[in-house]
Amino acid sequence: MTDFASAAARRTTPHARLAIALLAGTMLAGVPQIAAAQEESEEAAAPAPVPQQDTVRTIAVIGAQRLEPQTILSYIRLRVGDTWTQALGDQVLKDLYATELFSTASVVNNSGDVVITIVENPVINRIILEGNKRLKNDKILPEIRLSPRQIFTRSKVRADVARIIELYKRQGRFAATVEPKMVELSQNRVDIVYEINEGPKSKVRQINIIGNEKFSDGDLRGEMLTKQARFTSFFSSNTSYDPDRLAFDQQKLRQFYLTEGYADFRVVSAVAELTPDKRDFIITYVIEEGERYKFGDVKVESQIRDFDSEAMTGRLAMTGGDWYDAKAVEDTVEQLTELAGTFGYAFADISPEFNRNPETLTMDVTYVLREAPRVYVERIDVNGNTLTQDKVVRREFRAAEGDAFNSLAIRRSTARINSLGFFQENFEINQVEGSQPDRIVLEANVEEQATGELQLSAGFSSLESFILAGSIRQRNFRGRGQTIGLSLNYSRYSRSAQISFTEPYVFDRNISLGFDVYRRDYNSFNFRNSQRNTTFEQATTGFSLRAGVPVTEYVSAIGSYTFNYDDVTLGREYFSDRDGDGVFTCDPIIAGRYLCEAIGNRVSSIIGLTLAYDTLDSRLRPSRGETASITTEFAGLGGSVKYLRARTRAAKYWSVGSGFIFSVTGEGGYIHGLGGSDTPGTDSVRLTDRFQLGEPQIRGFDIRGIGPRVVRLQYVDDDNDATTPDVPQSIEEALSGRRRIDDALGGRAYYLGRAELELPLGSGARELGLRPSIFFDVGSLFKVTRPILQDFPLGIQEQDANGNLIYLQRSVDDRGNDVILRVANPTAPDGSANSPSYISGTNFKEVFVGDSPSPRVSIGIGVNWNSPFGPFRIDFSKVLKSQTGDDTKRFSFNVGTQF
Repeated sequence: MTDFASAAARRTTPHARLAIALLAGTMLAGVPQIAAAQEESEEAAAPAPVPQQDTVRTIAVIGAQRLEPQTILSYIRLRVGDTWTQALGDQVLKDLYATELFSTASVVNNSGDVVITIVENPVINRIILEGNKRLKNDKILPEIRLSPRQIFTRSKVRADVARIIELYKRQGRFAATVEPKMVELSQNRVDIVYEINEGPKSKVRQINIIGNEKFSDGDLRGEMLTKQARFTSFFSSNTSYDPDRLAFDQQKLRQFYLTEGYADFRVVSAVAELTPDKRDFIITYVIEEGERYKFGDVKVESQIRDFDSEAMTGRLAMTGGDWYDAKAVEDTVEQLTELAGTFGYAFADISPEFNRNPETLTMDVTYVLREAPRVYVERIDVNGNTLTQDKVVRREFRAAEGDAFNSLAIRRSTARINSLGFFQENFEINQVEGSQPDRIVLEANVEEQATGELQLSAGFSSLESFILAGSIRQRNFRGRGQTIGLSLNYSRYSRSAQISFTEPYVFDRNISLGFDVYRRDYNSFNFRNSQRNTTFEQATTGFSLRAGVPVTEYVSAIGSYTFNYDDVTLGREYFSDRDGDGVFTCDPIIAGRYLCEAIGNRVSSIIGLTLAYDTLDSRLRPSRGETASITTEFAGLGGSVKYLRARTRAAKYWSVGSGFIFSVTGEGGYIHGLGGSDTPGTDSVRLTDRFQLGEPQIRGFDIRGIGPRVVRLQYVDDDNDATTPDVPQSIEEALSGRRRIDDALGGRAYYLGRAELELPLGSGARELGLRPSIFFDVGSLFKVTRPILQDFPLGIQEQDANGNLIYLQRSVDDRGNDVILRVANPTAPDGSANSPSYISGTNFKEVFVGDSPSPRVSIGIGVNWNSPFGPFRIDFSKVLKSQTGDDTKRFSFNVGTQF
């Protein structure tokens, strides 16, 4: 190799050596670049470095105040030993914010040491509502989610704002706004303030109906519950917009058209648009009336062997050719169901099948009574009674365990239990399937209510001074259905006390027994010269016994016995010795013959019998049914009082739909005295035994405000001339005075009638127990012997303590002065006549008024309210017709309480 090279070098020319040298230099210059390129190629081929992956060694929590760090760590998924990734860090934040316990949160990883920094949401100290007047706090606070001592979260605040606005929308206030505010306090606490702007109540400005041709807009609006806001509907609560009411009105429209025969009727659309100012709504209904149908073939198909299809078809209320009426179809189904129930088919399936004939515009209806087994009462359960004994409820059932089911008996049982007044209103007996298809269980699920009644009243008047009255009664004593009561009344001029007890089932038999023991003291009065004077005092002590037995399911007989001892007295100023025989007797000139005839001691021994008929669904608050009674009383089975008295009363109640209850009541009575009196001006029935009429029997009149009476007209000196006679004031002037001077005499006959319509209110008013009604009362009290009247133009002559008349005698005293002596001798020592001494202010004239059968008429409105402090009744009355002497009264009320 070396020799080959030396020989080649020797053979190379100079030019060749130059070319080789240049080539060699070029090659040597490129060697560093090639080396560098090789290094870059090697670096590019090397793998990328692996990013840092720390293992979580510790997890620390910074910023916790109320919550323990371990509690906060339990909310996240990251644990010690996990490999840290950014995705895990993001998940930690998501977990923390999902708890809604923190306002801010952050996570930092320091080479495996994870630090979580949080700021806790504050604790709510108070929830404050501002600006709410229509909805009180107790209506709003239970509906919102936030409450004191909870953790504040913005999502709950937003939900509460939406909820409050929704509450106002239900009240018809769609313009209501709520702005929440937070007041920061110490120790990371806040007060949440909801500033409420209730806005006006959104009314229904207009109701538009499109598509009606057969009936006018006014007719259809009259069927709706929602009413247009007008001045005349100022007191109506149905002028506000309510979505539920809108749906109900659509059903009302459909029901109206179906009852009129328009079977194809439908509501295409119902849209409620809120005006831009959010104050009113405009409701638009689009309807299709369709054609009017008539009944076609109407029949009954009974699969129950006890019912004949043809006979039942002949008893249907509708026939072919009558206009179709969906309400009549519903009523017929109800009647057939009730009929099946009376025969023991409690689960009878009765359904109408319709066949519409558009060509003939007729509707065929077939009432199908499907096969069903007869049902028997397996068991009667009484639930919910804690005080009332089971037997008190069970003895009112008209069906017993093992009896065949009868819907009439169940309805009667419901009415009897309702009439007890021990349980909730509208109580119903539930019917539950028994252990077998032909067995039924009757459940009386009762809710006991207060049966004790406490009534207290107190007052003060210039006539009676202090007045106090109270009564206590328990209608379910010891849970046995017994009634016990005590009443006390006290004032300056009247006092009374009474104890009563009634056992409706003596020895668990259907026989009632009761008694009353009482004492009543009453002082009647009039005025003399603006001074009140007692005219007579009546003290009655007595007792009464009563016993009742059922004659039929709806008729009862009640016998009674009453014993009274009456002591009627007058003040000594009404007695005189006009005959001069030393015997002082009642002076009819001073007291009036009608008072003189009443004084004395009398014993009344009275037996009575009452026949009562009652089909009311409730004796306390009836809504349907009727009641009637006739009572006769005979006084004379011993004692000194003899008369025959008869009274009758009847009432009927109708539920006229939509919550209206209409009732009509009538009563009357007559008393006939046995033995009579031959004294002119004396009635055969004494004053204290006659009928009296006024409040509360007929509203619009005061107590004893109707009937015969004696009115005293004062003589008035109209010309200030002592030489001319005075003239009596008119009856109108006497009766319009602040202290009218009259005496109610009562009457031997009376009649009374009343028509009343109870008005339904909204659910809110019903919850408050408000039951308003309008009424029409008519009645009269009359027939009494005309008394002998008195006329004293100069007045009543004075008497001394011994009853001697007083005269005025002229005389001269020791100094020679003229004096007037008051003596008991009508003649002076010189033989001249002494002048009578008259009592000042006793110059009066009596007139007899009011003894007329002409009706007294009044109308008015009243409200029954089950108030928090007891039952309350208030009446406003307007008298349309009265007679001279009647004492009218526009306003009356009564209040009590229950326990």
